[in-house]
Parts: sequence; structure tokens; C-alpha cells
Amino acid sequence: MRRSVEAADRSVEAAEDDRNAVLVSLMGEVGLEYVTYRSLQQRVALANQNVAAQQGTLDLTRRLFNAGLAPEIDVQRAAAQVATTASTIPLLEQQAAQAMHVLSVLLGQPPMTLQQELTAVGPIPKPPAQVAVGLPSELLLRRPDVARSERQLASQTAQIGVATRDLFPRFFISGAASLQSVRGSDFFDWQSRLLSIGPSVSWPIFEGGRIRANIALQTATQQELLAAYEGVVLQAFQDVEDALVAFSHEQATRDQLEDAVRANRRAAELARNLYAQGLTDFLTVLVAEESLFTSQDTLAQTERDVALELVALYKAVGGGWEAGATARGASGNGSS
Repeated sequence: MRRSVEAADRSVEAAEDDRNAVLVSLMGEVGLEYVTYRSLQQRVALANQNVAAQQGTLDLTRRLFNAGLAPEIDVQRAAAQVATTASTIPLLEQQAAQAMHVLSVLLGQPPMTLQQELTAVGPIPKPPAQVAVGLPSELLLRRPDVARSERQLASQTAQIGVATRDLFPRFFISGAASLQSVRGSDFFDWQSRLLSIGPSVSWPIFEGGRIRANIALQTATQQELLAAYEGVVLQAFQDVEDALVAFSHEQATRDQLEDAVRANRRAAELARNLYAQGLTDFLTVLVAEESLFTSQDTLAQTERDVALELVALYKAVGGGWEAGATARGASGNGSS
């Protein structure tokens, strides 16, 4: 009777895991659309800033042309550059409006309600300096798909008295049972890695079949559920590792682009000053301003991608938005 009750409990918990999976997916989609919306806002603002700067250059070429100090081709090139940069804005505004509409649907709010709250240009969300991901015992078990698969297996094995905790993978984050973080600058340092799959994992399932032999699963259904559980956990490991690699590399790309933007901003400033003094041709100014706008826009997109990869990382570990509370609770449990 007790095992039947345990099996029923596991079935109910599996249904709850399905609900949690939907919630994690929904939260991830909300995060994705919000980041996308803010990045499009930022790109529109950058385009407008560059139009204003390029308009100033156009005014300069006109003054020099009227004074007989510059050819008309400089004026036409400057005018074309202003129009080309301005032409990128309508599509970005359209995409921003569409992202807000999607966000409204996900949140169950009328678009006008969100528009009032989000019209002001806000920054692209930036990951904290240290990104908390989880504790060893929680990193995978809080994933709804892993938890559901475990509970399905448990509901079957409970009927024959199998302790499914014996089947759980035992793993550590960087070999330490404490909250760790991932940083773009030190990701490739083995000691700082968030999750070291190979030597950090001890999985009884793969230990020579010893536990399999002890458990002696009696039905094909139980064997299928165990195989499914193994596959789900392996996929979870892959998802986490893939997300970590992508997050780290996007951070490295962003750091390089920040340097490029600083250099291009200074180059554009120098080019305008030299042109105004007649010490360089307008082509130098044109190239410098185009390079500045391109690098700024690319940086905004990369900052978006960094935030999106963080969302993907949190989804890979089954959450993360509540990681701080989870970590504190686990720490308290461990100390008692």
C-alpha cells in the first residue's frame, strides 16, 4: 500500500513538473522579447544620434562648398550618408513595435498598456558581473524535463522498492559544493569553469551495471523509463555546456566591440577636425563616420545577444531568475 501511495505521489509531481516546464519556457520567452525590444530601442537611438552627427558634417561641407573650399561632391556624399543612415530607422521602429506586441501577448496585457510603460528608451539588460547558476545538487534537478523524467521513473520503481536517488548523477561545479559564477574573461581557465562534465561527474548508472544489477528492473516499462532518464540528463548536460560556451564567447565579442567603438568614435572626431582645417579629404570623414555607426550598431546587437545567451543559460539549468533565493535556501539547509 505504501509503495502504491508513493507511486501516485510521483505521478502527481510529474504533472507539476509539466506545469513548471511551461512556466520556465514562458519566462524565457518574456526575457527574450524584452531584451529584443530594448535592443531595438537602443539601435533606433544610436541611428538618430548618428544622423544628427552626420547632419552636422553635411552642414560643414555646405559651408566649405559655399566658401569655395570644398567640391560639391563632398556635399552630395554627406547628404547621401545622412539619408542612408536615416533609412535604417523605420524598419527598426517597426521591429520594436512588433516585439512589444509579442511581449504584450506573453504578459496578457494590451499593447497600449506596455507602450505607456516602455516608451522611454531603456538600456539593454546587462548580466551581473557574476552570474549565479546553481548548486551541484540543484543544477539539473530543477530542470522540469529532468525532474519529470525522474518522477516518472520513481513512480514505477517505487512499486518494487527501488530508491531512485541511487540512480542520480552526482556532480560538482568546479569541484566545489558552493555557488559559482561564469565570467567571459576567465571561462577558459579550467579552475574557473562553471561545470566540468568529465571528471566532475559520478553517475552510478554507468558504473559497470552494478546498480542496474542490484535494482533488477522487472518490467520493460521500467527499463524504458530508465533509458529515457539517462537520455534526458545527458541532453541537459549538453544544453548547459552549449549555453555556457555561447554566453562566454558573446561576452568576449562584446568586449572587443567596445574597444572598436571607442577607437572609431575618436577617429571620426579627428577626421572631422582635420577636414574642417583642410588637412584631409572628405572620404576620410565618410569612412570614419560609417565605421562608427556600424560598430555602434553591431555592439548594440551583441549586447542583446549576451543577454539572450544568459536567458538561454538560465533556461538550460531550469530557471535562474530565482537562483539567488534558491542558493540561499540551499546554503541554509546545508548549514543546519
